Amino acid sequence: MTASHLSLPAVKGGLLALLAAALFGLSTPLVQHFGQGMGAFTTAALLYAGAAAVGFATRQRVEREARMVRADLPRLLLMAMFGALIGPVALAWGLQHTGGTSASLMLTLEALFTALLARLLYQETMDRRVWAAMLLLFAGGVALVLDQGRSGGAQLWGVLAVLVATAAWGIDNTLSRALAERDPGQVVLGKAAIGAVAATLLGRLLQEPAPAPASAVILFAVGATGYGLSLRFYLLAQRAFGAARTGSVFAFAPFIGAAFAIALGDRSGTWVMAAGGVLMMLGVVLHLMESHGHEHAHERLAHEHAHRHDDGHHDHTHEVMPSGAHSHPHVHEPLRHAHAHVPDAHHRHAH
Repeated sequence: MTASHLSLPAVKGGLLALLAAALFGLSTPLVQHFGQGMGAFTTAALLYAGAAAVGFATRQRVEREARMVRADLPRLLLMAMFGALIGPVALAWGLQHTGGTSASLMLTLEALFTALLARLLYQETMDRRVWAAMLLLFAGGVALVLDQGRSGGAQLWGVLAVLVATAAWGIDNTLSRALAERDPGQVVLGKAAIGAVAATLLGRLLQEPAPAPASAVILFAVGATGYGLSLRFYLLAQRAFGAARTGSVFAFAPFIGAAFAIALGDRSGTWVMAAGGVLMMLGVVLHLMESHGHEHAHERLAHEHAHRHDDGHHDHTHEVMPSGAHSHPHVHEPLRHAHAHVPDAHHRHAH
């Protein structure tokens, strides 16, 4: 097994997570700007309608990606409830009651919730360096909450609403880990369509005003890129190197969003906010410096997902060897070896 085979998943996963982070980070100030005066449920419905369109357009052929199955539906419904309804509604409301810079930085705590839940539910490895990173993220979040509390009640409630959004998306990220091997286009379509329909019905029930056509089109486009494409890349990153690490790289999104908010004219920043942002950035960098390798055993495993035959873990044969990525049920025979690895689909052993 060559070194390139071993390092590729981490490199690929990191780049995919950074791309997802950039798309989502840029979306937050845009949602704040174009969602002003619009109901929170209506905003969420438009964002996830755009995401659903991307999911529909990016579905893959059955021979290239594993299909979703009936047993995935309960998990998909929970993902939609937390990630496509509670998360965006809380964010949309929070953005109307706090500054775009502080809200963007607060979203960094999504990585904290994701990593802790990945540890609790999937036993993903977290060494002392990662725990230190989590403490830095938490300290930065506390600084932001205290800073907004000094600015008045409305600002505090706004940033706490963003905190609820980060917790909801942390739950969503952890739930989505089990669907990372499915066709990401199908996962995005299913989650986004359920969320868009639910948000639309609740918006109508609460008699939220109809959005202006121009704002509706812009938010639909923001949802397509910042929620649809971003989620697709996030799922592919989770497939490559696990939920906790994807969440930590994705934590760069808030810094991208905060910089964009400042570029758009947000001047709500303070020294306390800057200090909180520095703590959070240090936490992200420290988490990314983690290195994990040891001798480990692969038990016999039968599953289905998109894979290649040059990645060091798929050496089964075909009558006609396919080129590039393809999907079908396959078996991994028992194996013991040592190399640096991440908690992808083939490295979920206990420690």
